[in-house]
Amino acid sequence: MVNKQKILLELQRAYVALMMDVIGRGLVSTSFVDEEVRREVSGFPVGFYLRMVVLPNGASFTAKVIAGGHLELVKDFAGKADLTVKFKHLSHAFLVFSFQEGTARAFANDRMVADGEVSHAIRLVRCLDKMEALILPKLVAQLAVKRYPTDLGLDEKLVKAVRIYSLIAKNFLNQDLPTIAPQVAKLINKSA
Repeated sequence: MVNKQKILLELQRAYVALMMDVIGRGLVSTSFVDEEVRREVSGFPVGFYLRMVVLPNGASFTAKVIAGGHLELVKDFAGKADLTVKFKHLSHAFLVFSFQEGTARAFANDRMVADGEVSHAIRLVRCLDKMEALILPKLVAQLAVKRYPTDLGLDEKLVKAVRIYSLIAKNFLNQDLPTIAPQVAKLINKSA
């Protein structure tokens, strides 16, 4: 008999890993699409590394600030990031990534910690909030962000969301499809 809790834990882990990947790629893509996010990213020095991770050894992404207020993903990062946002547990990341709790609320509830300057963490949260407002349906985004932008019209939202999602898909197809297929097959076989 298959242990139901183990399956649920593995599904939760897979969901968080997928969402962490989408958030990393989405943040990078949004830095190329949205002027507000580009301005926020420009507030970090070029060469600044930011990281988001689920403790103790869970899903993560690392991005580096490059010229023009843009971000790029960094593979296999082994150094110490200038700013690391850490979820204290997989279940805490799941609450945020399943939109049951917003990022600001997760910080307030001590489910996340920032290792780095507070001003940098606040800047990153503003970037994440704007990205979520752009790519998520309004009802979902309102659960995820502290304040949904009142000046975000449907036309702007749709145009930018399409551009962001197309950049995410392009990045995924170009870089990771050959490597992720075996991981998905392994996960399916593990839960079967």
